[in-house]
Amino acid sequence: MRLFAAVLPPDAAVAELARAVDGVRDDRLTWTARAGWHFTLAFMGEVRDDVVPDLHARLDRAAHRTAPFPLRLHGCGHFGDRALWVGAAGELPALRMLAERADAAARRAGVPMEQHRRYTPHLTLARGHGHGHGAATPLRPYLDALADFEGTPWQVDTLSLVRSNLPVSGIPGEQPRYETVGSWPLRG
Repeated sequence: MRLFAAVLPPDAAVAELARAVDGVRDDRLTWTARAGWHFTLAFMGEVRDDVVPDLHARLDRAAHRTAPFPLRLHGCGHFGDRALWVGAAGELPALRMLAERADAAARRAGVPMEQHRRYTPHLTLARGHGHGHGAATPLRPYLDALADFEGTPWQVDTLSLVRSNLPVSGIPGEQPRYETVGSWPLRG
């Protein structure tokens, strides 16, 4: 199964962001569904079933060593012309530490992880159509419209393990479905 560790923003934070995004949403980008809004901490890809119990135990330990911390959705950014995202503000060192611990937990459980890069907290809002479909949609208007976005702070108190079910229908624009398959309270 395709898995990733994540921080899931609470419903109130999602609703607040949705109000801001609804003001700029159009059909020139492929917008992610609200159900898919999350901060990926460690993307694991396909994980063998026999590894999952150890992965759960190690993520539990990672959560146990991490204290709850404040976070808020903040501003926006982009990865080239491929993705538009909203960032985070608040206790970013704690968020980065949780990401490192989730990555280490996966590695120790035997999940082959990608090369470790500096963690950039982001919640993907939309993807560009550019590659292979003609000219890329300029992201500047969206970046300008969302640059001043400031969400209300909330307390991150849970580490979640999420399963990503990729689209199988072949219907254009169908999005992955996300299912939380494990969650552990932060108790550090």
